[in-house]
Amino acid sequence: MTYCCGVLVRDGLVMIADTRTNAGLDNISTFRKLHIFEEPGHYVMAIASAGNLSVSQSVISLLHEGVEDHEAGERQMLRDARTMFQAAQLVGRAIRQVHTVDAGALEQSNVSFDVSFLLGGQIAGGPLRLFMVYSAGNFIECTTDTPFLQIGEHKYGKPVLDRAVTYDMEISDALKSSLISMDSTMRSNLGVGLPIDVMVLCPDALEAELNYRIEPGEPYFHDLRERWSAALRAAHAAIPRPPYLKILRRSRLEE
Repeated sequence: MTYCCGVLVRDGLVMIADTRTNAGLDNISTFRKLHIFEEPGHYVMAIASAGNLSVSQSVISLLHEGVEDHEAGERQMLRDARTMFQAAQLVGRAIRQVHTVDAGALEQSNVSFDVSFLLGGQIAGGPLRLFMVYSAGNFIECTTDTPFLQIGEHKYGKPVLDRAVTYDMEISDALKSSLISMDSTMRSNLGVGLPIDVMVLCPDALEAELNYRIEPGEPYFHDLRERWSAALRAAHAAIPRPPYLKILRRSRLEE
């Protein structure tokens, strides 16, 4: 499994992905799942992937080398996109092209064609945008009402984002919430783990503000994990005990 999330707030975009790939208890490897496409001053896009590793790597390779456009008789690369919407369309076309070539063989081997992507970034002249692209090649876009998207093993980290993330929050808080969301997922699922890749992009910068890998033992992330656990324990202790046991005991005595 894997976990990736993107948070798009007024101050910018945060994208984060783990690197663990699990093909069985005795076959755990590390692969980069957050890929950066960048030409400073012109565009910067990040793609996070979840699902079948061979499929996602094939899609990423096509985006670098070019997706066939039979009508135009040419190949289109991600860097050729003029808008982020066109970039999301191209990711969808790349998925469908890989499906055409590989889906039959995968099905014969009882392997599902399972892949999804987060695509976020900005192209000069357009806004900062974030999309989630499904295995069928269709996609949805992040909105100000729900300013985050997730793929992979998302259920453990979603409650953190649901409670903490708002469109008007500062980018540093968006990054912190993303890291707490990742830690919560790692605590509950051994298929998600360090190292963690992080990208931060500010509006109109057209260059990544941060492109960083968090390795095991990294001081800030370790401190964040400890502080979050302590804060949860303190919050739990501060909440009054439920009164229901007293009511239950009283009703039993009255019987």
